[in-house]
Amino acid sequence: MEKKRAPRNRTIQLSKDETLYYSQRLLTLSQPVGIEDIVNRTIHQDMQEAVSFLPSGFVDLLFLDPPYNLDKSFNTNGFSKMNTEDYGLWMETWFRPLLRLLKKTASVYICGDWRSCAPIFDVASKYLVVQNRITWEREKGRGALTNWKNASEDIWFCTVSNNYTFNVEDVKLKRKVIAPYRKSDGSPKDWDEQKDGNFRLTYPSNLWTDITVPFWSMPENTDHPTQKPEKLLAKIVLASSNPGDVVLDPFAGSGTTSVVAKKLGRRYVGIEMDLTYCCLTEKRLDMADSDSSIQGYTDGVFWERNTLAEQPLSKKKAQKNKQLSFPLK
Repeated sequence: MEKKRAPRNRTIQLSKDETLYYSQRLLTLSQPVGIEDIVNRTIHQDMQEAVSFLPSGFVDLLFLDPPYNLDKSFNTNGFSKMNTEDYGLWMETWFRPLLRLLKKTASVYICGDWRSCAPIFDVASKYLVVQNRITWEREKGRGALTNWKNASEDIWFCTVSNNYTFNVEDVKLKRKVIAPYRKSDGSPKDWDEQKDGNFRLTYPSNLWTDITVPFWSMPENTDHPTQKPEKLLAKIVLASSNPGDVVLDPFAGSGTTSVVAKKLGRRYVGIEMDLTYCCLTEKRLDMADSDSSIQGYTDGVFWERNTLAEQPLSKKKAQKNKQLSFPLK
């Protein structure tokens, strides 16, 4: 039965006609392909099957959001919890084939929770240079009577080598200054005095507390149970890729990685085995043509949550951020 939604619910939905329309745009691979065949496309296929047909050395940024080690339903598919050792072995079966696709300057981000922390590190450190572990606050979730509420997730930042992209100036966070310091002449010290408040640009850390998980009133929300926020992906895409680079997400879900890559002028390839999520991805990609804004990212900086300045991009800024046309490398 179709869900009954509140009048202000902005969750992206698909009609039967839209599903038919978008399904015709999807790829399914049956033979080796070149980058020109797959760039800026969504592949509807099991990733382990699709990866074998992809070209070598074409990926600049690999984003991995596999099922966490818990029982979870993903529309027509599901995942069953296993012991920690088996989870690591399962991860290695699909992780190793992906390495062939990476450039020597590529970066890899791997999502997980506290249960999968150990096997992710073991597998990643076996094949890549582990640079850092990001922890981000996931404020949604149920409380627990006999345990601490699980309100955080991890993202492992890895690289193929020590020669990699990291655009630190592109991912600064704009924070409100509560107790501003001033110089002897009364001028601001390391902060800006503005009409709407006092703010400071700070360098990014590996603790992210400014992320809002998509929910029903946000225009990016879908019914995918583990959808990542566009703001989270924007930080990763801006930091670890350049305009025109190729971003691959082999567990694409409802397409947040592809959508953000498009909005920020990168090229993308998404792989997802569920038809509904593939079609949601295509619809969101179409929506990005008319609205390239990313909630929480305005005027080239990331804003803290609940600040008055966190507004959608202006039309001029949105036009600038629309997908650019780059020659294939």
